[in-house]
Amino acid sequence: MATMPALFVSHGAPTLVLDDVPARAFLARVGEDLGRPSAIVVVSAHYETSGVRVNNAAQPRTIHDFGGFPPALYEIQYGAPGAPDLAEEIVALVRKAGMDAATDQSWGFDHGVWVPLSLMYPDADIPVVAVSVDPQAGPAHHHAVGGALSALRERGVLIVGSGSFTHNLHEIPRPFRQIDTAAPGWVQEFADWAAAAIVEGRTDELLHYRRFAPQGQRNHPTEEHFLPLFAAMGAGGGGPGRRLHESTTFAVLRMDAYAFD
Repeated sequence: MATMPALFVSHGAPTLVLDDVPARAFLARVGEDLGRPSAIVVVSAHYETSGVRVNNAAQPRTIHDFGGFPPALYEIQYGAPGAPDLAEEIVALVRKAGMDAATDQSWGFDHGVWVPLSLMYPDADIPVVAVSVDPQAGPAHHHAVGGALSALRERGVLIVGSGSFTHNLHEIPRPFRQIDTAAPGWVQEFADWAAAAIVEGRTDELLHYRRFAPQGQRNHPTEEHFLPLFAAMGAGGGGPGRRLHESTTFAVLRMDAYAFD
């Protein structure tokens, strides 16, 4: 089986699965472009724990971890099977790299998992394992977690970091439904810096983006939605990335996606 890349994708608002926007169109075609993986590992911004937790349920539940959205969203179920053996292997790999890790069945497929995967692989017939982020651990930790999983790609496992390239919900312009509002300068400035740093392989600057990036704190007042990027970078071997997509929704959510291989 062909070696798969590691991906970072921006999953946006849960309504991405319904909205006619460029990011949805991109996710709907990228799965076909990649081909069928043997399994999918998703490091999700919405699975927050202390240490690394790996869902090992045989049939993980679909979680609608949001409120106030259209009823159609709550009807969506992503019924992909889990992969308990792969989950156990992931725990062993992370522990071997010197980090705390354990299996967990208390969570499932949150919208950081099922929003992108329902577009990328709508048949839901590929085993999926969800891996948590630790918001207190920082970029270097998540880069190391991704590095511990890198060898899985050689067996056709697709590793996906699912977050958001920018994520400051407090500054979404009102009314909320103005989905196509252009990005303000402070969002664009950060996105341009991060894009250049990724494609030029400036890993150290990215790991310390709060020091080097313009408007880093404003675009990510909390880090959980940027941390999956570092897991994807580590899983891809730590070199430069390739930009697969760039767009904006709701003015402050950059929907950029990258491949690392």
